[in-house]
Amino acid sequence: MKVVAKEDIEAPIQKVFAGLTDFRTFERSAIRRGAGVKRVGDFEVAGEGVAWDANFTMRGKRRDIRLQIEQYDAPEHIRLTVRSDGMHGLVKVDLVALSPSRTRLRVETEIKPQTLSARLLLQSLRLARSNVQTRLQKRLSDFAATIEGRPGIRRA
Repeated sequence: MKVVAKEDIEAPIQKVFAGLTDFRTFERSAIRRGAGVKRVGDFEVAGEGVAWDANFTMRGKRRDIRLQIEQYDAPEHIRLTVRSDGMHGLVKVDLVALSPSRTRLRVETEIKPQTLSARLLLQSLRLARSNVQTRLQKRLSDFAATIEGRPGIRRA
């Protein structure tokens, strides 16, 4: 299943990339929404190889995943792999400078089932595709509003 969303942000590409790589903020946000998040290793600098183990409840069942940065090309690309029992995925984040003060953010998520139960879960998500698409677009819009409102961003 593939979901793509994009958002134009009124901020320079470096500022948007700094917001995307403020991983501590994303970790705290996930924890506030009820997920368990643990950074694997002792990485203080963002880059390839940084990973997180996360767990959350989805459709009444606990899910454990590992996110790992596979490609980190500042300030334009980040690629993350997502691995779970029965599913593998890829998240591609691309930034394009439209002007010195405007940036396009594009996020593409692709998840592939590896087991029958994962296939059934993805089928239910496919049926709710418009809802999933809307939620991703809302998250990008909220992220854009946050970036546009911040004077400076701390990186972790």
